[in-house]
This record gives sequence, C-alpha cells and structure tokens, in this order.
Amino acid sequence: MTVRNYRDLVVWQKSMDLVEEVYRLTKLLPKEEIFGVTNQLRRAAFSIPSNIAEGNARYSSKEYARFLSIARGSKAEKETQLEICVRIGYFKEEQILIALTLCDEIGKMLHSMILKLSNQ
Repeated sequence: MTVRNYRDLVVWQKSMDLVEEVYRLTKLLPKEEIFGVTNQLRRAAFSIPSNIAEGNARYSSKEYARFLSIARGSKAEKETQLEICVRIGYFKEEQILIALTLCDEIGKMLHSMILKLSNQ
C-alpha cells in the first residue's frame, strides 16, 4: 500500500479508533467530571492523531519524528488517565481493555516509525 498522506497510515487510523473509544468511555463518567476527567481524556486522545497528521505534513524526517514522539507521549498520558479512572472507581478494568489494546498497538507503531525516521 502506498502512503499518500496521513489518512493512509494504519497508526493514524487506529488512533482515530482510540478517539472514538475514549468518547464512548467518557459518556459513562459522572456529569460533574465534564470539565475535569472527561476533558483530559478527550484532549489527550485528540492529540495522538493530530500530531501524527501534523508531523506527516512537515518537510523533514526530524520534524516528523518529533511530532510522532509527542503523539507517543500523549498515548502514555492516555494510558495513565485510563488507569487512574480504574483506580478511583470510574471504570472497571474490562471497560478500558479496548482502549488499552489500541494504545499498545499505536505505541508499537509509533516506536517503529520514530526509529525508522531517526535512521534516515
């Protein structure tokens, strides 16, 4: 498959799936968390595909790798936020399994892409 733009990247597609899953999960949160936990979870989720797309639009491999690194940081932030939500009783472990699996897949892909770009 030829990559014409970021929409062709499997990592971008999976990160978009993660955004949808996070929105599904945040609908389960208490209403008083709309400006707290809900906002944090959604912002970090948005950041992942956004940084992949922005990095892809840059003119150098170094810049692209930097934006992929930011996306990887947002992925780690997302995992941590989900784990916190389990610890404080907002979600059960099984409720976040799809999101954590996506995070793991996205993380592996981002790592590979960053290494490849760094070696160019």
